[in-house]
Amino acid sequence: MFRLFRKTETESGLPVFLIAGFGNPGREYMNTRHNIGFMAVDRICHRLDVFLGKMQSNALTAQFKDSHHRIILAKPQTFMNLSGQAVGGLLKFYKIPIENLLVIHDDLDLPLGTLRIRPSGGSGGQKGLGSTIERLGTQNFARLRLGIGRPSGRMDAADYVLQSFHANDRQMLDTVLDSAAEAALLFVREGLETAMNRFNGSVEKN
Repeated sequence: MFRLFRKTETESGLPVFLIAGFGNPGREYMNTRHNIGFMAVDRICHRLDVFLGKMQSNALTAQFKDSHHRIILAKPQTFMNLSGQAVGGLLKFYKIPIENLLVIHDDLDLPLGTLRIRPSGGSGGQKGLGSTIERLGTQNFARLRLGIGRPSGRMDAADYVLQSFHANDRQMLDTVLDSAAEAALLFVREGLETAMNRFNGSVEKN
C-alpha cells in the first residue's frame, strides 16, 4: 500500500498541490476524448503561464508558485491504465498529502459540457482512476470528472474514447476546459467544498 503523507507544507512553508490529468501519450491520441484530462492540464498551464517541460516520475510536469501555494501539474506518460505509477511517484517525491491531490479524467456517464468534482469514490471503470486507487491504496482523493458522453448505436466504448472530438463539439469542449481550469485552481485556493459548490453541474450554470 502506498504510504500517505501527512506533511502539508514544504520547507518554504507553502502547501504543495498535485493536479494530474489523465490521458495517453503520443500524437495519435492528442485530440481524443480519452485525453480530455491532458487537455485540462494544458489549459491550466496556459492560465498560469507555465510549460510542461520536465519529465519526472513518468510524467510531464510543470510547477507554479505564488505567495500562497505551490502547484505541481502533471500529465502521466505511462498510458492511461498505469497512471497511478506517476501519481504515486510525484506524491512521494514532493511529500504531498493525499488531500492536496486532484486528478482530472474523462467520464462516459456524464454528457459533454458537464463536470463533477468528487471527494472520493470508485473508479467507475475509468482505467487511470483505477490504477491510481490501486497504487495509493485508497479511494479518498479528489477527482474532477469531465463528461464525454456515451457512444450512440452499437459502438464499443473502448473505440469511442479513442476517437477525436467532432468538429461541432469544439465550442463546448473549449468552454468546459475553461471551467475545468477554474475549478482546479479554486480547489487549490479555496478548498474542495468551495469548488464543488461552485462547479458541480453543466458549464452553462457556471
